[in-house]
Amino acid sequence: MNTTVAEITGLVGGTLLQGSEAAVLTNFASLDQADRGSVSFYGNEKYREQLRATQAGLVLLSKSDVAAPDHCALVAVENPVVAFDLIVKRFGQSLIPLTPGISPHAFVGEGAALNETTVEISPNATVCAGAQIGRGSRIGPGAVIGQDVRVGEDCEIGPNVTIREGCLIGNRVILHAGVVIGADGFGFEFVDGRHRKIDQLGIVRIEDDVEVGASTTIDRARFGETVIGEGTKIDNQVQIGHNCRIGKHCIIVAQTGIAGSARIGNYVTIAAQCGIAGHIEIADRVTLAARSGVVSSIAEPGGTYFGYPAKPIKEVLRDNMRIKQIGALQKRVKELERELKAGRE
Repeated sequence: MNTTVAEITGLVGGTLLQGSEAAVLTNFASLDQADRGSVSFYGNEKYREQLRATQAGLVLLSKSDVAAPDHCALVAVENPVVAFDLIVKRFGQSLIPLTPGISPHAFVGEGAALNETTVEISPNATVCAGAQIGRGSRIGPGAVIGQDVRVGEDCEIGPNVTIREGCLIGNRVILHAGVVIGADGFGFEFVDGRHRKIDQLGIVRIEDDVEVGASTTIDRARFGETVIGEGTKIDNQVQIGHNCRIGKHCIIVAQTGIAGSARIGNYVTIAAQCGIAGHIEIADRVTLAARSGVVSSIAEPGGTYFGYPAKPIKEVLRDNMRIKQIGALQKRVKELERELKAGRE
């Protein structure tokens, strides 16, 4: 990277508020790790002190009423996070390009449908009989594409991913390392003193533009489909149970668990370590704060919920305030009791 403040300002469509257009920039970094050649960004109020002390040569921001060192060029943009990402994509290390072909150390089963001039099958990958791999897709090292699986176009299937038999993967889907799609749902019935396994005969269907983080597991349906809606982004180490239906453009953050047959609406945000009970529904555009436990359906669209059991966050904050007041209330009751006792005497 070797550019100037003027070039960066033009690239992001920003407005230079402070600094020299001719200043040279050679890298990008966070506010606290930047040097005079760094491009950085300020997108969160809690980093205001880091902005005051930064050594960055240029900072992207959306507000002009903040203090920054005199040496630092300030460029106003609508969204600093998005603008910074544009710079990283322009000057950072690009993704390894697709190298079409089938590694001699890969296994491709009889009847698998793929064009070795338009897909990449990496060493130790397995593509089972009847599977279909779309144009422009890459199957990473050690990945297993099960029998009759369909993978769409321009997909990135990471190292050691397993997609079990019959599952359907849309276009431009990214599955990071260690993801398991279509393992059996956790279904058992207690019969005659034993846990009897219930067959899981359905599939998982992942729609277009979904991204699934490392070591996440999405179970196949008992019958029918477990569905992940278009554009949904799932973080690392998330568990999604059988027959769940996740809507479009949802965000599901790390270590969340969603039990079987739950229904999640569109544009829902689920923060880290949430637990969602089975057979419930969550309406569109609901936000669940971190570590929330949802044990009953949320029917009202929108709103933020928190706690266990999850309730509207305003209610939780009000209840917490009341709990904090209990100590003072107890003290006041004791004082009144002493006054009453003294009055009787």
